[in-house]
Amino acid sequence: MATYTASSTRARREPEPMSTTEAVTIREAELSDAVAIGQVHVESWRWAYRGHLPDETLDSLDPTAREQQWRSTMSDPSASVLVAIDRGAVVGFASTGPVDAEDAAPGTAHLFAIYLAPAAAGRGIGRALLERAEEVMRAAGFTRATLWVLETNARARAFYERAGWAWDGTRSSHQVQCSNLPIVRYVRSL
Repeated sequence: MATYTASSTRARREPEPMSTTEAVTIREAELSDAVAIGQVHVESWRWAYRGHLPDETLDSLDPTAREQQWRSTMSDPSASVLVAIDRGAVVGFASTGPVDAEDAAPGTAHLFAIYLAPAAAGRGIGRALLERAEEVMRAAGFTRATLWVLETNARARAFYERAGWAWDGTRSSHQVQCSNLPIVRYVRSL
C-alpha cells in the first residue's frame, strides 16, 4: 500500500506511511468501500457538474444506485478501482480498464472515472489518485490511455492537461449520464 503526500503543489510518493493529516492512502478498492464510493460519486457530480448538467439530473442521483454500480464494477476482473483514503474516510476514487472504443489502438486503457469529495478538491489528492491510476494501467501492460470529459468542464480539462493529457480532437455526445451533452476525448502515453 502506497502513501502519498498531498499538497497544493504536487503529490509525491513517500517510502514510509505518514501519520499527518496530509497523508492520503491510495489503494485498491474493496467491496466494503462501495457505499462510500457511491456517496462520493453523487456528491462530486452534484458539486462538479452543477451548471453543466440539468439540475433535475443531478438532484435525482441516488447513492444506493451508484453503490450497486460500483459493486458490479469491482466484480469485473478487467477493471481496477482505486480509492483515496484521508483520515479513515474515502474521499476519492478512480476506475480504469481496457478501452471499449472500436477506434482504439492496441494497448490502450481507459480512465472511466476519477472523482473527489468536494472537501478533498484542491489538496493534491486528485493528482495523486490520477498518478496512481496511470501506474496501474502501465503495470497492466497498457501503453496509452483515453478518457472522456464534459466539453464545458474547464476545471477538469485543465486538471488533465496539467497532468500531460491532451484532447485528440474527438467529440461525442454518447454519454447518456451526461444528458448527451458534448464530451471530448483526451489521450496520453503511459
